Amino acid sequence: MTRVCVLDYGAGNVRSVLNLFESLGPTQLSNDPEIIAAASHLVLPGVGAFGAAMAKVEQHLPLPLLRRLVLEERRPFLGICVGMQLLADEGLEFGHCRGLGWIPGRVERLASGDSPLPHVGWNDVRVERAHPLLQGLEEPADFYFVHSYGFQATDPANVLATVEYGERFAAVVGRGNVLGVQFHPEKSQGPGRRLLRNFLELA
Repeated sequence: MTRVCVLDYGAGNVRSVLNLFESLGPTQLSNDPEIIAAASHLVLPGVGAFGAAMAKVEQHLPLPLLRRLVLEERRPFLGICVGMQLLADEGLEFGHCRGLGWIPGRVERLASGDSPLPHVGWNDVRVERAHPLLQGLEEPADFYFVHSYGFQATDPANVLATVEYGERFAAVVGRGNVLGVQFHPEKSQGPGRRLLRNFLELA
């Protein structure tokens, strides 16, 4: 049975993410190793700055267990917004900070040109590589963004979808069972619900 654990490390948007997942199936919000180990799908939400979020992850989550479940046992994992950014090797927001390093790349300030930062609001997401996470979405799909920094993947093959705001950058990244979305599915109505349902169908 699909059982989601939304990882609880003090991220500000946990409740809205939790509510949407609860509407789709059994879901728990926890940092308890036993509950995390029993989950079939793992979700890392996030808002705020890269360094502060990474410090909370290291303080509140059992990272050795998560690395085993995600990188060795290959449990489906989804990072949302800053949760996606933390998958990178490093982030440059307010100085240099080490990330989880699960998808090679770095998080840099968006080159938005004349467009203001943060990038806030609805924007079209263009699929670059077919993936079950993106199945059934309209092309382009409209999702809700709130951020000033973007994921620059080392390997373009890990960029599953892009969005344009001053520059074109990664909206969805993926490497095997490790996935991340820069936008907020929980604020994106129908497309967000469809994407999370797709995630829950991943084995």
